[in-house]
Amino acid sequence: MASEAWQRKAGKNPSGGLNEKGRKSYEAANPGSDLKPPVKAGNNPRRSSFLARMGSMPGPEYKNGKPTRLLLSLQAWGASSKADAKKKAVQIQRKK
Repeated sequence: MASEAWQRKAGKNPSGGLNEKGRKSYEAANPGSDLKPPVKAGNNPRRSSFLARMGSMPGPEYKNGKPTRLLLSLQAWGASSKADAKKKAVQIQRKK
């Protein structure tokens, strides 16, 4: 049996995170979940929370000279690095 799309390349966005197919696949496998697409700009509390959480994740931003999924996800949410993500999360929180 094949794994769900969110665990395979078919459900992953090449620029980071999950694509629509991946989000729907995850929601089907995990009833009650409601994944939403990235918030790329603005002062949305979801964006602040994501940037703070992912900015503190362990692991490299680059592996073998290529950006990791972590960095690609941060870039999809409007941050250029883990340090930038933490800084933007604090700025968004202050603007509330």
